[in-house]
Amino acid sequence: MVKLMVADQHPIVTKGLELVFASSRDLKVVQAVADGEAIFDALKQFTTNILLCEIDLPKLNGISVLRRMRKEYPDIKVIIYSAQQEEVYAVSAIKAGASGYVHKSTDLLTLKEAIMKVHLGGVYISPSLSRKIALDKTSGKNNYYKKLSTREVEVLKLLSNGKRNKEIAEELQINEKTVSTYRARLMKKLNVTNLIDLVNQAKSLEL
Repeated sequence: MVKLMVADQHPIVTKGLELVFASSRDLKVVQAVADGEAIFDALKQFTTNILLCEIDLPKLNGISVLRRMRKEYPDIKVIIYSAQQEEVYAVSAIKAGASGYVHKSTDLLTLKEAIMKVHLGGVYISPSLSRKIALDKTSGKNNYYKKLSTREVEVLKLLSNGKRNKEIAEELQINEKTVSTYRARLMKKLNVTNLIDLVNQAKSLEL
């Protein structure tokens, strides 16, 4: 039996998944939480095999959750379940320690197949993304999602949301000087010279 914890700030998602899997014989939603910090409170109370986690969580974002999970709960596998652009976030999430990335447009049967694959020790990304990555490798294309590190994607997303350096530093638990360094790297990698153009690049990537 897979014991699944769901982390998503939207009740329609958590309640919906609880209802969908209620009749499943091999999968049970043991707890649903609405923010990143609540995950770690719940893990102290509920035995969990897999965490199904949104990237855009309040208090602690999904990538930060991944890093903390890897340190504190290395035996619990994490699948990112999000509507964010797959090309950018799937690669970043897996680099940060996720065992899979499932886009929210995916049908529920495929979602369950992804969960079971990860439970059995596999890694899940969609067939379409797998094909695209393979095609890009053979064609030599240098896409943005391959240029950026996981942390750079985090910083870029927060900048695009209007966060200042101090706020980003607090959210990611790094110092402001480090945030400035990431900003400079992002500008260089994305070939822009100011914050406005950097934010526009983030929007073009649908961050």
